[in-house]
Amino acid sequence: MVVNITQTMVKQVRDITLRAGRVIMEVYGTDFSVDTKEDRSPVTEADLRADALIVKAIKEEIADTFPIISEETFEDQLTIEVANGPFWLVDPLDGTKQFVQRNGEFTVNIALIDAGLPVLGVVHSPATSSTYWASRYGAFAMEHEESPRQINIRKMPTDGLSVCVSRSHRTSEVDAYLKAFSIKEEITSGSSIKFCMVASGRCDLYPRMGRTMEWDTAAGHAIIRFAGGTVNKLDGLPLTYGKVGFENPNFIVKGDPSIPTIP
Repeated sequence: MVVNITQTMVKQVRDITLRAGRVIMEVYGTDFSVDTKEDRSPVTEADLRADALIVKAIKEEIADTFPIISEETFEDQLTIEVANGPFWLVDPLDGTKQFVQRNGEFTVNIALIDAGLPVLGVVHSPATSSTYWASRYGAFAMEHEESPRQINIRKMPTDGLSVCVSRSHRTSEVDAYLKAFSIKEEITSGSSIKFCMVASGRCDLYPRMGRTMEWDTAAGHAIIRFAGGTVNKLDGLPLTYGKVGFENPNFIVKGDPSIPTIP
């Protein structure tokens, strides 16, 4: 099935992420408690309130047609069959560790998947009032409440790459991988902001070695895809969605596709 993505749908999803962001910031300003899920990852009232808002809004304001796979209700969705889609992937608060540490590096992620690839994605950073969205109409950003602008990846620089690395999940495999490149600058950040930095030409490369789930990456992947970049597995093939268990393999986010996946 090929989903007909309209400008209205893009605006609706963007509006939902903004509303979820406002709920998150309401909790951010309080003395909130932190619980631990079965996988030992943290969860807060902000995660749960944002999740409830997003799922309800998609069903009531867009369409109750496609399955919604959300991080916070994943265990209840194990029987959902998505095959080649379409289906929604939602991470209501990506970067809960950063939220708990109050460093501002957390996002709201919503993506629509069709035929295994993201066809619409919105990433909203409520702490910085920055929003990124992408679809067949292109990739766009509205950063720090400035006017919206179209974004694109940049060509591979000749004086070394700017690389994004994870603040909480950097591994020795990432360090070993980066040794093969000429690196001019490393930028450390949490959540899906790293995808947006590559898509907007701030970084050239973001390698991720370690466990991620599809809802962690889908919205950012959409931003990269429609800004002209790629998200590939280590074998060079595209990262796809709807996998059994919704777990990702290691992957490489590239701005300029001419940057080698395996140097």
